[in-house]
Amino acid sequence: MIDELHVENVALIREATIRPSEGLTVLTGETGAGKSALLSSVKLLMGERADAGAVREGANALVVEGRLFVRGGDPDGTVVSRRVSADGRGRVTIDGSMAPVRELAQGIGATIDLCGQHEHQRLLQQASHVELLDSWGLQEIGEAKDAYVSALSHARAKERELERVRQMSQTAAERVEEAEFVLRRIDEVDPKEGELEELEEQLPRAQHAETLIRAAEGARSALAGDGGALDLMQDALGEIRAAQRFDGALSKLVDSLESALIEAEDVAAELREYRDEVDFDPAVLDEMQSRMAQIQGLLRSYGPGIQNVLNRRAAAEEIVKAAHGGDEMVKRAQKERDEAESALLRAAKRLDRARMGCAPRLADAIGAQMARLEMGSAALEFSFEPLPRSQWTQAGPSRVELMYRPAAGLSARPLRRIASGGEVSRVMLACKVVLGEADSTETLVFDEVDAGVGGATAVALAEVLAQLAETHQVLVVTHLAQVAVRASRHFLVRKTDAENDKTPQTTIEEIRGEERVSEVARMLSGDASDASMAHAREMLS
Repeated sequence: MIDELHVENVALIREATIRPSEGLTVLTGETGAGKSALLSSVKLLMGERADAGAVREGANALVVEGRLFVRGGDPDGTVVSRRVSADGRGRVTIDGSMAPVRELAQGIGATIDLCGQHEHQRLLQQASHVELLDSWGLQEIGEAKDAYVSALSHARAKERELERVRQMSQTAAERVEEAEFVLRRIDEVDPKEGELEELEEQLPRAQHAETLIRAAEGARSALAGDGGALDLMQDALGEIRAAQRFDGALSKLVDSLESALIEAEDVAAELREYRDEVDFDPAVLDEMQSRMAQIQGLLRSYGPGIQNVLNRRAAAEEIVKAAHGGDEMVKRAQKERDEAESALLRAAKRLDRARMGCAPRLADAIGAQMARLEMGSAALEFSFEPLPRSQWTQAGPSRVELMYRPAAGLSARPLRRIASGGEVSRVMLACKVVLGEADSTETLVFDEVDAGVGGATAVALAEVLAQLAETHQVLVVTHLAQVAVRASRHFLVRKTDAENDKTPQTTIEEIRGEERVSEVARMLSGDASDASMAHAREMLS
C-alpha cells in the first residue's frame, strides 16, 4: 500500500506530494493537466525502465520517493527513492541503502498493478491466467499444485541421476584403471572416521612416554617422598595448631592449610596413578607412527581431510561398479526415473482436473461482474491445451489461457488480442473484484478505465471500484463524476503558468468541501453553474 508519494521534477510537476487513502483515491483534472506524469512516477516506484525525457525541462534530475506498507513486511514501512538524472543515469535506494532496479521491480513492483489502456498489463500476459485461476481456487487447487510441483522436482532429479549413471557406465578404460588404483590404495590403509584425531591425541603421549613417566615420578616424590612437601606441610600444620590456642585468628590459617594438604595428597596419588598408566612400548609406538604416516600419505593425495579421502574412495568405487555392472545400474536408474514420471503424470492429471473444475465457476463469477459493468453478453472462458512433456514447468502440464467472447454467438478468442482497451480495463476490473483478498496485488492504479463510459455504465463502474476498494488500495485517474464522488480522497491536478518560469507546471492538491463540489460540478457540465453545483452536492451527499 502506498502511504505517501513525493515527486520532484517529473514532466511538468515541479514538486508534489500525495497521501492516498487505504481505499479509493481519485485524481481528476482537465485533459492535458499532467495526470500522466503522476502515473509515470508510480511506474518508476514499481521499478520500470527510466526515461531521461521525463525529467522536467531545466532540471538536473527527477526524484520519486515513496513510503509503502507491504503485507508481511516491515511494520514501520519501506521507504523507496528513485532518482533519474537528465543524462539518463539512475539510482535506487531502499530504506536508505542502494539497490538495483531489479530488486525494486521484484519487491514493490509485485504489490502494485498499473491498469491502463496503453500499459503493459498482467492480464494480457498468458502466464498470469493460470496464476489468477490458482489464486481464486486455492482451496481446491492448492494441494494438487503442490503435489505436482513436488513430483516434477523428483522426476527431474531422477532424470539427472539417470544421465549421470549413463555417462559413468561409458567411462573410458583409463579412468576405470585410475579408479581401481585409488580404491586399492585407500583400502590398503582402510582409514576410519575419527582415527586421525585419535592418533593425533595419543601419538605425542607414546613418543614422550619416558619423559612423562620421569616427570610424574619426580613430581610425586617431591610431594610425598621422605622430607617432601607433604611432610613439611604437616610440620607447618602442627606448629600453627599448637599456637592457635593463644590466638583464635590462626584458626583460618589452620583450615586453609588442612585443605591445601588434602589437595596435595590427592595430586600425589593421581601422579602415582598417571605414572603407572603411562606405558612405554617401542613396538606400539612404531605401529602408531607407521599408521600416522600411511594416513598422512592418503591426505596428501586425496585430502585435506579424512572425509575427503572417504569421498574419493566412494567416487572411485562407483566408477568401478559402473564399469563392471553399468547395465544393471542404468536399468535401476531407468526404473526409478520411469516410476517418477508415472507419479508425475498422475499428479499432472489431478492438477488439470482441479483447475478444469474451478475454471467455469471463475469465468461465470467474472462474467457476472462484467455484466454489472454494462458489457452486455460478453463472457470469458478458460482454454486448456496439454503441453508436450518436455515443456512442462512448475506452472503446470497444460497451457491455460483466458478466452474472450465479445457477445453471445461469437467465437471466443485470446484475451490478449482484444482491440478495445476499454474492454480490457473493465475485464481487469471484474477480475480484481472477483479475486478480492485472494489477489496478492495490494495497490491497483487505474488509468482511463472509464474511457467511453457514461450513463448507467458510469454508475456501475463507480460501484464496482468502490467494492474493489474494500479489499485493495485503489487509485483512479478519472473523468467521471460518478467515480469521483465515491472516493475517500480526491486530488485535483492543475496546470498553471509559474511566475518567473517559462515552463508551465502541474500541481496536485487534495480538495475538500466547496472546492471538491466545484470540481465535481465541472466534471458534470464543464462549469460551476448553480444547477451543476447543486447536482454535485447531491451526489457527494
